[in-house]
Amino acid sequence: MNTTATTSQADDQAATPVPFDMLDAVTPDQVSDAIKAAGGAVTAIEQDGVVRLHSASHGIGFQVLWGNAVTTTQYTDFTLSCPLRVQGGTLPEAVLAAWHRSKRFARVAQHGDFVVLEMDVVVAGGVSPAYLAFAVRLWMQMMGEFFLHLRNYGPAAETRGDAANADAAAAATAAVQGVPAAA
Repeated sequence: MNTTATTSQADDQAATPVPFDMLDAVTPDQVSDAIKAAGGAVTAIEQDGVVRLHSASHGIGFQVLWGNAVTTTQYTDFTLSCPLRVQGGTLPEAVLAAWHRSKRFARVAQHGDFVVLEMDVVVAGGVSPAYLAFAVRLWMQMMGEFFLHLRNYGPAAETRGDAANADAAAAATAAVQGVPAAA
């Protein structure tokens, strides 16, 4: 009877994916909305015709650095960047190496008297708006974990009896300060 046709129609409907907007490029407004969805406040500053986004997490500022432009206001990727000034020199390599051994989503680089925590977000190929918000939440989590890494590096080294790393960690914790979000 009709049950076969009805079952077939139900299967067709279940197999049909629910359409949603895929983003294969993002605008400053879309990234700003993702930062807000992740619980952050955003300041947009136009400079030389380019909108720059600044925000903060854990009391430390970060910025959005645009990658490959599709148009003057759309990008296929961007980098979330948190520059930290190191007072009195550089961080010991052991602090950065320990971070890279234990984390995989955000990288740290030393640039003179700055340490920069960065995470790339690629939207080329298509992502959902929910993924964009997730990526920003992940970034904020990575920021918190990095600050915790700096604080906890010393005591862990001391319990291992590694005096050089303990001294390095004490210097690292005392030497790093956040750069204001508007910098």
